[in-house]
Amino acid sequence: MEISTSKNTQINLKPEKGLSPWALARKKFVKNKLAMTSLIFLVFVMIVSFLAPYITTIDITKINIGSMSLKPSAEHWLGTDKNGRDVFTRLLYGGRVSLLVGISCTLFVIFFGTIVGSIAGYFGGIVDSMLMRFTDFVLNFPFLVFVIVLATIFHGKVNGLVILIMVISLLSWGGVARIVRSKILAEKENEYILAAISIGCSPFKVITKHLLPNVLSTIIVQATILFASMIVAETGLSFLGFGVPSEIPSWGNMLAFANEPDVLQGKPWIWIPPALAITLTILSINFVGEGLKDALNPRSRR
Repeated sequence: MEISTSKNTQINLKPEKGLSPWALARKKFVKNKLAMTSLIFLVFVMIVSFLAPYITTIDITKINIGSMSLKPSAEHWLGTDKNGRDVFTRLLYGGRVSLLVGISCTLFVIFFGTIVGSIAGYFGGIVDSMLMRFTDFVLNFPFLVFVIVLATIFHGKVNGLVILIMVISLLSWGGVARIVRSKILAEKENEYILAAISIGCSPFKVITKHLLPNVLSTIIVQATILFASMIVAETGLSFLGFGVPSEIPSWGNMLAFANEPDVLQGKPWIWIPPALAITLTILSINFVGEGLKDALNPRSRR
């Protein structure tokens, strides 16, 4: 509809074509400059880390006594560590390992937590009580002690990186399960869920086709928070010597190798790159998570 206010001026009152909730969320997220900048930086870090073998050909394990603790130069952009290994090369390979641990643990945690939370929230009753008591047990389990014990038991016997991912994942899904359960409990009371149940839809179909798509935004936001937490967990455990095996470079291991007074005080090029990489990556993930949280929130009106 158009309203004419003069001979040469018209006001167009025709409404814009409606957008889906996901399209509105995407549009709102793109307008968030901080979140978009963080996402671009995060994607860049992932690309250069996973393409490390094509970016540099320097051996990450070779110890060169003649190149110990060299300052940054044209040959070694970020210098070398106390074993003569190129810091830039180890930073790229270390990022690949740390990000791999973070992504793997996040996927496993979201998968286990979503399954347990969905079943508990949908069925309720004794099923809910049993699953939530088990979840409480997992949440109250001494995480650090268990990781240290398993790392000691399986040291040198199996792939230490796989054990680390499994242990972190199995002890971290409880929070996701509780959040998904609470969302499912609220969502299943809606009329469309009751209608689906009344026409004979199986529990599996109701959960996967109707409930989970409507709590997906919450799961996505939780995944970003978990991603940052998993990287921090790997870094902390590796720094203490109970995370990624020392022969495999990771950001945590790089900090652990620099944990000496003379390195901290007089050789900052050894520890500052991994410290900055961890800090900026965690900040980027958190900013992306905040942007997603704001974009997926229907009450947000930026």
